[in-house]
Amino acid sequence: MQKIKEIMTTNVEYCTPLDNVYEVAVKMKDYNVGSIPIVENDKLIGVITDRDLVVRGIAEKHPGSNQVTNVMSDHVISIEANESPEKAAKIMMENQIRRLPVVENGNLVGIISLGDLSINNETSDEAGEALEGISETH
Repeated sequence: MQKIKEIMTTNVEYCTPLDNVYEVAVKMKDYNVGSIPIVENDKLIGVITDRDLVVRGIAEKHPGSNQVTNVMSDHVISIEANESPEKAAKIMMENQIRRLPVVENGNLVGIISLGDLSINNETSDEAGEALEGISETH
């Protein structure tokens, strides 16, 4: 059985609680990503999405110097590296997310996206189903 660690992206850009939201936004722009994990002492403690920057940052009139901990989602949905890609697709669909941080004992080791799943021969069907589930209007 294939494991997530075999298809995940391992070179993940992240920020720490010492960073501010401006630094997060710059990383998103520089790396063309829509979410940045927040890591403290190798442990995944949160995630900031581009939507978080808008809704919890700009819309609430917080300056770019605002701490990431004030804007991040601290209820992080993640998956262990030894789990199956099928389980990742199911979690993404159930939680309406396109990127899923991958951890080992709470430490960030990678990220898996719907794109990673869709180009994998063994999970392309699950990725399509997950995308369909995420895209549904509730």
